[in-house]
Amino acid sequence: MRVSKSLILITLSALVISFAEAYDPSPLQDFCVAIDDLKNGGLNQAGSTNNKVRSNVTTVNVDQIPGLNTMGISLVRIDYAPYGQNPPHTHPRATEILVLIEGTLYVGFVSSNQDNNRLFAKVLYPGDVFVFPIGMIHFQVNIGKTPAVAFAGLSSQNAGVITIADTVFGSTPPINPDILAQAFQLDVNIVEDLEAKFRN
Repeated sequence: MRVSKSLILITLSALVISFAEAYDPSPLQDFCVAIDDLKNGGLNQAGSTNNKVRSNVTTVNVDQIPGLNTMGISLVRIDYAPYGQNPPHTHPRATEILVLIEGTLYVGFVSSNQDNNRLFAKVLYPGDVFVFPIGMIHFQVNIGKTPAVAFAGLSSQNAGVITIADTVFGSTPPINPDILAQAFQLDVNIVEDLEAKFRN
């Protein structure tokens, strides 16, 4: 049986395209060789929790350690005053794995609309670990009478963070209150009050 050259070329082209699309997304180097800054200090120090949410996130990502460029990883220390919280937020570019060092936290995330917005939540004690999948809205609350400390690894050199209330009610310029009133099924005056609080 004789195979035409055009059939061979079509077959080879299909193979090349399929191999080209099945690439390994890992970086092509061990680390960013132009940068030798792979160290940062300060995570042994508690961050100030003297703020509205009574927590502090100390971030170590590519902005603090340029050598993390291409590594796909970062770290945070989270300090919580008694009853402080890391309010509902999301990381658009990373999954987060959190380990509690001291205190007691109530933590959780909400699944997507396709999964009926189910809440997955647990109470954590020192040594417990919890995973927040990429893009899911999640939170942590110190339910104890003493400070709490956690560390979390993120699967991105720059995970990004979108704090839900700050984003929705504190945007610049503000979102039209009528839109938010309908979306949240609230009186427009309540929305205007929330926007005023989050713009300050």
